[in-house]
Amino acid sequence: MTRAEAKERNRRALLDAAFHVVSRDGHRAALAEITERAGLTTGAVYSLFGSKNGLVVALVTDRLEPHYEEIERAVPVGADLLEAVDALARHQRRDCDAPGARAAVALQITLLDMALRDPELGERFAASVRAHEERLIALLSGRAHRGGTVGPERARRLAVALRALFVGLGQGVALGLAEDADEEHWAEAARALADGAHD
Repeated sequence: MTRAEAKERNRRALLDAAFHVVSRDGHRAALAEITERAGLTTGAVYSLFGSKNGLVVALVTDRLEPHYEEIERAVPVGADLLEAVDALARHQRRDCDAPGARAAVALQITLLDMALRDPELGERFAASVRAHEERLIALLSGRAHRGGTVGPERARRLAVALRALFVGLGQGVALGLAEDADEEHWAEAARALADGAHD
């Protein structure tokens, strides 16, 4: 195994261990338990991630990256804004029924709790989410809507509103508070938000 392969194996082991321990223990997650579970030392965390917070932020990125890749595949390239938002909302709703969806919501809530308790982690967490959100902004920018196109600033505001909508609905589905929120419900809500998104 090359040095690069060993580094990636260690990185993956720490991320997987952190997912398990952080999901269960939240802000009380012990670095020693994470490293023990990964079969590594705390030095590996500092070498690969800089700190426990660096590991937690990397965990966020590790979970968001495939999510945004799936979103980009779910939204048709030539779709206008409302068609794009409709496809996005339906994809997000189907995610609520996927294996591991409840665990993902639990991790989301845990990470928010950790970010609120630790301002430095909160800043890094927000920066990571914003960086991934740029992909959604790019996906919405330039889409046809009401005879014009959606500009970058309008796409940014819409992306923030859609994220809030999807997080709220997703938590509602996971907690049994939104039993009637099927794909059509999600799509209607998202289209209603987007319908005013023109410059």
